[in-house]
Amino acid sequence: MSSPQKIFLALLLLLGASLRLLDLTDPPLDFQPSRQLRNSLVARDIYYSTLPSATSEQRELASAFARSVGKYEPPVSETLVALSYFITGGENYAAPRILGTLFWILAGIALFDLARRATSPYAALIALAYYLVLPFSVQASRSFQPDPLMTSAFVIGIYFLYRWSETCSHLLTGEGGGVRSSWKFAIFAALFFSIATFVKIVIAFFIGAAAIALVLFTLKKDFWKSKQVWAMAVIMVTPALVFYILLSNGRSTEYFFAWTVALIELITSAKFYASWLGFLGSIFGLTVIFLSIAGALLASPRFRALLISLWVGYLLYGLTLPFQMYTHTYYHIQLIPIVALGFAAAIHPLTEHAAKQGKIWQTGFAVLIALVIGYYSYVARSVLVAESFRHEPQFWSQIGESIPAEAKVIGLTQDYGYRLMLFGWRKVNLWPLSTDLAEFRSGKVDFSAKFGELTEGKDYFLVTAFGQLDKQPALKKILDTYPIAAQGNGYVLYDLKK
Repeated sequence: MSSPQKIFLALLLLLGASLRLLDLTDPPLDFQPSRQLRNSLVARDIYYSTLPSATSEQRELASAFARSVGKYEPPVSETLVALSYFITGGENYAAPRILGTLFWILAGIALFDLARRATSPYAALIALAYYLVLPFSVQASRSFQPDPLMTSAFVIGIYFLYRWSETCSHLLTGEGGGVRSSWKFAIFAALFFSIATFVKIVIAFFIGAAAIALVLFTLKKDFWKSKQVWAMAVIMVTPALVFYILLSNGRSTEYFFAWTVALIELITSAKFYASWLGFLGSIFGLTVIFLSIAGALLASPRFRALLISLWVGYLLYGLTLPFQMYTHTYYHIQLIPIVALGFAAAIHPLTEHAAKQGKIWQTGFAVLIALVIGYYSYVARSVLVAESFRHEPQFWSQIGESIPAEAKVIGLTQDYGYRLMLFGWRKVNLWPLSTDLAEFRSGKVDFSAKFGELTEGKDYFLVTAFGQLDKQPALKKILDTYPIAAQGNGYVLYDLKK
């Protein structure tokens, strides 16, 4: 790499980190709040369970909150954040963002070197810029959920898998390379893949497709004779197999039937694919998506095998979790590096052509790239600072104080009641929301029939989601017959005992 390329790389990494460290102390409500709040509650439980100064009441409440949010993945990121609380002196919102940023930047270095090897340094730098400054990337990669760590480990694993394939090919053709190096890359690839699948099992679609493609590309029909292949397979599969199949079989089965089997009929509709593609366009830009796919088709053979396999993995993943493909942005975070790598292959001929032009035209091209990066950086920054959530903890704390400690409460509230648990230290049972998914699964809720059943034994009914209340006029009519126990700007607590 030349000195200008190294400087550009350092500046890009610094820019990517700086964007993700904006608004560090804002509550975790800026992106997929329910998922971030859920992780915060689990991290709190881990922290308070080992904090010597915590009271028994704090430990019991923190544990009860953590148990109520469900457990589908091992609490890896939550444990790391809880450990950081001891270093920083208590719970804070900055720790998970700093850790997520660190993981993402390290993976970005691996992504750059992979793209550089498969294309050219300048194409790799442009791809890295996309990976770092895409507004969705900035938001998602700093959020407190397992996906940033999962994706980062996946990217680093892909890098080492590619290096393993290169080294093995050199060995087979007698062009150099060593068995020791190939073993090193094989073990590193498998270790990072095992971390990724352990953190969140859905990445297995991508990892499995990539591993199969590069192993077959490299070793052809003799792959089964390779000790390295079998070693990689064992290391990759064992941690996830133990946790998701042996230890959490019930949870995994429940998730599969709830989100795959129950919704599988969605994939038979043309509307599903149109919605999926439109959703991708809103996140990544359809032009870049199509350019990335074109780059995958036209890349060098080894890189092409990798990229096409990753897109196949993404397709299988999407067909397995159809509802999330057009409703949940964070389910597409692992597509960011795939799009960036394909984009590197697509833009490689353009950067090669630019390198042959005169200095004036090269400068103009570089200025254009810098302007595009600056624009997307500005958009990413604007999204982060556009809204402040610093008032939220006090608001929910006020609600928590208005609810007696031993009271049994049902509520129509945001984010499954996680805000009240995290900021107000109170838990409520949830009244069903009026959503498209609820109607798809069970039809419209009969509020009159359900009210007595769901409120039996409850002392209060809390309403903070007034938009939802407006969608359920029958419920609103019933609640109007009960006295108000407490009321404030943004909430109403109805007394069900009178």
